[in-house]
Amino acid sequence: MKVFCGRANPTTGSVEWLEEDEHYDYHQEIARSSYADMLHDKDRNIKYYQGIRAAVSRVKDRGQKALVLDIGTGTGLLSMMAVTAGADFCYAIEVFKPMADAAVKIVEKNGFSDKIKIINKHSTEVTMGPDGDMPCRANILITELFDTELIGEGALPSYEHAHRHLVQENCEAVPHRATVYAQLVESRRMWSWNKLFPIPVHTSCGEQVIVPPLELERCPGAPSVYDIQLNQVSSSDFTVLSDVLPMFSVDFSKQVSSSAACHSRQFEPLASGRAQVVLSWWDIEMDPEGKIKCSMAPFWAHSDPEELQWRDHWMQCVYFLPQEEPVVQGSSIYLVAHHDDYCVWYSLQRTSPEKDRRVYPPRPVCDCQAHLLWNRPRFGEINDQDRTDQYIQALRTVLKPDSVCLCVSDGSLLSLLAHHLGAEQVFTVESSAASHRLMKKIFKANHLEDKINIIEKRPELLTSADLEGKKISLLLGEPFFTTSLLPWHNLYFWYVRTAMDQHLGPGAVVMPQTASLHTVVVEFRDLWRIRSPCGDCEGFDVHIMDDMIKRALDFRESKEAEPHPLWEYPCRCLSEPQQILTFDFRQPVPPHLIHAEGSIELRRPGRSHGAVLWMEYHLTPDSTVSTGLLKSAEDKGDCCWNPHCKQAVYFFTTADPRAPLGSPQTVSYTVDFHPHTGDITMDFSLSDTLDDGQ
Repeated sequence: MKVFCGRANPTTGSVEWLEEDEHYDYHQEIARSSYADMLHDKDRNIKYYQGIRAAVSRVKDRGQKALVLDIGTGTGLLSMMAVTAGADFCYAIEVFKPMADAAVKIVEKNGFSDKIKIINKHSTEVTMGPDGDMPCRANILITELFDTELIGEGALPSYEHAHRHLVQENCEAVPHRATVYAQLVESRRMWSWNKLFPIPVHTSCGEQVIVPPLELERCPGAPSVYDIQLNQVSSSDFTVLSDVLPMFSVDFSKQVSSSAACHSRQFEPLASGRAQVVLSWWDIEMDPEGKIKCSMAPFWAHSDPEELQWRDHWMQCVYFLPQEEPVVQGSSIYLVAHHDDYCVWYSLQRTSPEKDRRVYPPRPVCDCQAHLLWNRPRFGEINDQDRTDQYIQALRTVLKPDSVCLCVSDGSLLSLLAHHLGAEQVFTVESSAASHRLMKKIFKANHLEDKINIIEKRPELLTSADLEGKKISLLLGEPFFTTSLLPWHNLYFWYVRTAMDQHLGPGAVVMPQTASLHTVVVEFRDLWRIRSPCGDCEGFDVHIMDDMIKRALDFRESKEAEPHPLWEYPCRCLSEPQQILTFDFRQPVPPHLIHAEGSIELRRPGRSHGAVLWMEYHLTPDSTVSTGLLKSAEDKGDCCWNPHCKQAVYFFTTADPRAPLGSPQTVSYTVDFHPHTGDITMDFSLSDTLDDGQ
């Protein structure tokens, strides 16, 4: 059956109604899942298996039957481990129906159907009793309910309910315990992901400084954690102010509470500085003795950094303190971890929280609008002074004393730059209420509320009256729009420019003038694992899951690229970067298809995991801003990616990414830009390159 789905097109700005298969959302969820990544996590699998064997043995040693409850079973892997370890029966709960259906087939294929019952429900809906889903309570609780923050997927409420209704008192639990760790640091780079810094602008009248509003400086920030691959942050980017502090633990074998709580640790700062950021991670102990441990610690805090397991389903956390605070080496202070049932946040206190008895700070919620409009990479992008200077230099070449400028980007500071550099009049379009309120605050803080006109309207709906009857002589864009996920979604700027053709004066300048789409073939150090088939996992056949993901990808996603911040995911260029499409913003969007096809020769040996695509914006003939590669690859091909942008990755599916290196290859491609829909469709294929005469 087909259904109509409405979606906002991020490139054209229009709302479209598309006819989709009724299972389209399921296919999307499966295709973009991390099931493969988890099953490739060898350390996780081994530690779980060891912990399960130990728990089953302890129950058996007491002369009891081993009855297992496995919450969030996924493929059924942990339940199959339990039965293999000697469990008498497993009740495996999986709420996502496609995964539950796959688990039934996987369990059957591996010969465990008589010992494992898959229950397609949320654990809080499972019934108990002779006619229920489970006839009696289990005495072994196995779960994998954790995210990077540990509790963000609702682990605490699920455990709380399970202990009250589904498992015996003091049951065995795998994992047995989790501990959350924190380390206080000073980091200008990470702090730039959370606050707007003063921005100097050198003008003919001297230096001007764009200052942040006081509301933004006082704002506690966004309520969500920033989860990243902390191992890719250089140690030179932060100064350690504390030892690694164990903040709190959760014992999963006993009754768990999801109520809000706080936990404090007194410490003496290792150095004087500005406390800004808390780095955090957790480990899980699979047994009561703590001998079987699985750690998410970054390399500098890991007990065995040489054996560090790469993961994408569990990373590390960056938390921002509500305000930066000075700390003095040797002067005791308290770091406080707060949590509710789903979130963790941190604060610093000068006195003991127990003695202070003050009201603890609530979960941080943005009240300045900036953290609602700008995500963390966007903050970093705006605070990048080198990038700002590049726009300033480009603006100087196109601005005239009588320029009437219109800025079209979400929450951009280009309008302030244009004003300070001498434009006669500046308009800026803010299509959302949040961006409108934020820009008003920024203009007011800089005494420009009467100098820059804000128009709260979708830019393609502008009228001559909105522009006070004036013609635009300079149309500006970074371009950046909050609705953009893939690099080419910011081509929305081109559609806006086309819709506004009537408002452009004779000889009007558009900046950027043009844009281009680029690609390079890469070998990933680790990211290939999220799309690689698992086959057998710890001796269990999970091909059915591989086939399910492949079918979901074949539904549409195998012909699509997906966004990834590649500064977090090291890779090597196997080819030279290649420009494949160009877009001329000086002209309206053409009515015809823009097509490109060709081949890419691989220059370096390696495994071709995929093609990375990004946009470059040519502000002027002499100035280009790249959202992808920032410089040419070195001899070994190591890539340096723009840290503020997500690049698009098209994963190849024609070869096993772990296969031995073979003969040189070429990559053929076809790429089409569809002006009517704003979509870019692509296809890449690998082929062996034969020597002449063969």
